[in-house]
Amino acid sequence: MRSPGRPEPSWAVQRDFWRQIASGATTAEASENVGVSWPVGIRWFRHAGGMAPISLDEPAGRYLSFAEREEIALLRAQQHGVREIARRIGRDPGTISRELRRNAATRSGKQVYRAVVAQWKAQQAAKRPKTAKLAVDDRLREYVQERLAGNVRRPDGTVVAGPETAWKGLNKPHRQDRRWATAWSPEQISRRLPVDFPDDVSMRISHEAIYQSLFIQGRGALKRELVACLRTGRALREPRARSRNKPSGHVSADVVLSERPAEAADRAVPGHWEGDLIIGTGRSAIGTLVERSSRATLLVHLPRLEGWGENPPVKNGPSLGGYGAVAMNAALVASITQLPQQLRRTLTWDRGKELSAHAQLTLETGTRVFFADPHSPWQRPTNENTNGLLRQYFPKGTDLSRWSAEDLEAVAHTINNRPRKILDWRTPAEVFAEQLRSLQQPGVASTD
Repeated sequence: MRSPGRPEPSWAVQRDFWRQIASGATTAEASENVGVSWPVGIRWFRHAGGMAPISLDEPAGRYLSFAEREEIALLRAQQHGVREIARRIGRDPGTISRELRRNAATRSGKQVYRAVVAQWKAQQAAKRPKTAKLAVDDRLREYVQERLAGNVRRPDGTVVAGPETAWKGLNKPHRQDRRWATAWSPEQISRRLPVDFPDDVSMRISHEAIYQSLFIQGRGALKRELVACLRTGRALREPRARSRNKPSGHVSADVVLSERPAEAADRAVPGHWEGDLIIGTGRSAIGTLVERSSRATLLVHLPRLEGWGENPPVKNGPSLGGYGAVAMNAALVASITQLPQQLRRTLTWDRGKELSAHAQLTLETGTRVFFADPHSPWQRPTNENTNGLLRQYFPKGTDLSRWSAEDLEAVAHTINNRPRKILDWRTPAEVFAEQLRSLQQPGVASTD
């Protein structure tokens, strides 16, 4: 809490800021919504380690709120007595008397009650003087630090240094070498302590206390760079609502999975597909399409567009990585239109923005597009399984733009000619060929 002598947005504004963060808004969006600049919002977020300070918890009614203090200041300026103020705001007269005596401003040489100063004094008095447990207990701190950041060792005890890394303070750096460490999670450390020290109650700490020592500035004890030893590698906490708040404005009520025809679910009728992207480094990607009945796979070539890597990226500008909405549509149209009309009925995708122009795709191909529910990969099981198989050829952390359309066709041919247990050890290519032959037979009824 900063001195009341410095201009600072009110506690109500800061509390509203953290409400916005909890609802899933970005730091910049939350700052704009409460009327402060985005650098101020970023400072609040970083200093608090990504979680709302205890001092900004919603008022529970036990203590005076800032709104009540503003009312007290207004009534006091109107020369109302203590009992009258207590009656109007519904508090005990003793509470009002103590508030006026303890939290009045005294800088001018006399007591003058101001709501902002009173709130600041109350917050200062409410601070817990207790020092963090890891800061005062050397043995406990060494235990936690060893399990969190200790060296990786071979079975004979020899230390393995791992790659050379540098702490940059970035939040969850992607696709770069991470420090090799013992890397127990805070919960594993907390739960292991009673096992290793069953009779020593001083060797106890909660996993939340470990997280706070890592994330919150001013807690001391553990160095901030040790967050690189956590599994996620995040330098700040990510609010749960924010991680779930993915943009999905392109998903309207008529294209959700529940609207998909029932015939797609039982796999009896061919022509229903599942799709997704395999992502590589440098914003490279490969599109994957899998037919639900035959498990036949199509790989979609997504080359980078002209200008990639020559100029810095432009915010809200065209995507040159190869899987923007326009490029994605063009590539899918080229792949899907090679199929007979009866074998391109529906396509089920996840909620990625790369298919935000799905209406145009449906118009050009006749294939209706549906989107799975958020965080529900099991609703595209065939595609998820196939993507796992394809990672043998396109591992994570590799540049996928180096492979040509002919290379992708060769890999798809290999996958499609692999016998599958679900197909009674026939290959997807054989089953798909049977589907094509059945469509070419005269007099075959169509469900279109």
